[in-house]
Amino acid sequence: MTTTSPGGSAAHSELQRFLEARDFLVTHRTDLAAAQAGFRWPQLSQFNWALDYFDHIARDNRAPALRIVEENGSSATLSYAELSRRSTQVANFLTAQGAARGDRVLLMLGNEVPLWETMLAAIKLGLVVIPATALLAGADLADRVERGKVRHIVTHPGGAAKFADLPPALMAGVTRICVPAADGSVAGGWIDYRRSADCAAELPGRPPTQATDPLLEYFTSGTTAKPKLVQHTQQSYPVGHLSTMYWLGLKAGDVHWTISSPGWAKHAWSCFFAPFNAQACVFIYNYTRFHGPTILKVLIDEGVDTLCAPPTVWRMMIQEDLKRWPVGLRELISAGEPLNPEVIEQVRAAWNITIRDGYGQTETTAQIGNPPGAEVTPGAMGRPLPGYRIVLIDIDGKPTTDEGEICIDLAHRPVALMNGYADDPAKTAEVMRDGYYHTGDVGMLDAAGTLTYVGRADDVFKASGYRISPFELESALIEHPAVAEAAVVPSPDALRGFVPKAYVILAPGQAPTADTAAAIFRFLRERVSGYKLVRRIEFSDLPKTISGKIRRVDLRRQEAARPASGPRCELEFLEEQFRG
Repeated sequence: MTTTSPGGSAAHSELQRFLEARDFLVTHRTDLAAAQAGFRWPQLSQFNWALDYFDHIARDNRAPALRIVEENGSSATLSYAELSRRSTQVANFLTAQGAARGDRVLLMLGNEVPLWETMLAAIKLGLVVIPATALLAGADLADRVERGKVRHIVTHPGGAAKFADLPPALMAGVTRICVPAADGSVAGGWIDYRRSADCAAELPGRPPTQATDPLLEYFTSGTTAKPKLVQHTQQSYPVGHLSTMYWLGLKAGDVHWTISSPGWAKHAWSCFFAPFNAQACVFIYNYTRFHGPTILKVLIDEGVDTLCAPPTVWRMMIQEDLKRWPVGLRELISAGEPLNPEVIEQVRAAWNITIRDGYGQTETTAQIGNPPGAEVTPGAMGRPLPGYRIVLIDIDGKPTTDEGEICIDLAHRPVALMNGYADDPAKTAEVMRDGYYHTGDVGMLDAAGTLTYVGRADDVFKASGYRISPFELESALIEHPAVAEAAVVPSPDALRGFVPKAYVILAPGQAPTADTAAAIFRFLRERVSGYKLVRRIEFSDLPKTISGKIRRVDLRRQEAARPASGPRCELEFLEEQFRG
């Protein structure tokens, strides 16, 4: 095996393959058909994205790579060259603390500069990063440390306090590094991250990184079961996010803002790999509470070119008079959960820009999407992105051109697909069965080849013998001005077996009364067929995962335990009460 330094000929040829693949997608950024037909994943054997690619493009590069603005007006901006240098210092610092290739590092930071420095440093060293949200605590945090086989932790004082509550035996031998709080304080007994500034800005020669070496291990959000430990490699996310770059429509020099919290895969998608692959600037605005006018002012003042936000943000954004805000945005993207067509239309009417949806999972990069230049069908995910062969599989395990489970054809396995579930080979085999990677999501294909999200395979249900898509009904519900958020699940019914029931969070100023329920039922009768009409409405909060996704499994269990007839609580209303 050849052991060359990052600047050697082997690394150079690998870099060229990566750059050629990236540049092909940039060239065809508005021509999906050409990109689908001509794109090939680069074949890499030894590749370290941070050393071979990032340091290469960062050399003497003063273009901004990262800009973070705080609510109080303070800010931090690092050029590509500065971020490259700092990450090397952090890599040497981590090495001095005993970090070695293959070690697991739990990274629990907010949107702060050390997060990006440490991510790049870990990639350079061949460490395996376990990203964790700062919301974790107790048993969830202990699960990460134990199942993740964590050897090192990088967090802030608030995070350090949570680790203090874990069993001493679990934390024995774990290196603890603390990024100072805003006032400069560091948790007692933890190593001060600022010591990294004293380390060398050159990395000693290292053996080559195998492209298949593990790099990231994500604990999924667990909407239906215990979190799985998704393992990605040195190529599956860094290189795989070429598809995400293409979907987002990023260009070199763009100021790109994805509203996302660290610890989740989407943050790595759009706040790290995709924008850096495009040589764009990652922009972050840290706020404690969403305030539409402030967000809109930031978009203008900071010259943001491309904005990606979850549906919740878009729903709050349209509460403002968007026409009054002359944003300079070129691309708008929604991610996390399907976005309702009504929201897309309101934004388009105000800014003449269409929010483009897409689809992917922690286990993959962006698989399906509406890239720039593609005709967008409101409410649809889009088409397979370059590098992905998507197949719908019916209930009998056969390919279908109608509705079925969204699967990836493993005969053309994308580089971007996960290595597997790190601690569960049986689960890995289950989702990789019969020549396909099974997403567990159901989609519908139209005559034009556009895919629409139907729901999780275990969320779709039958009522009176008809197949019901919760998302379709939720999309109709959210169009009513009284509805802020909704989740539809099957509810036991003495006659029909099950009927669709909507749990509804009301918009501000709306009262949870019979009159409100009656108005929503009338609204739905005008928009959906009778066989799939929502028959029950309950005004209630919605149980959510720590990442903000609705836990429909909890709602289904709650319904299953209730009687099959009559209102079961004070704030539940039946459609039959308002007929006549």
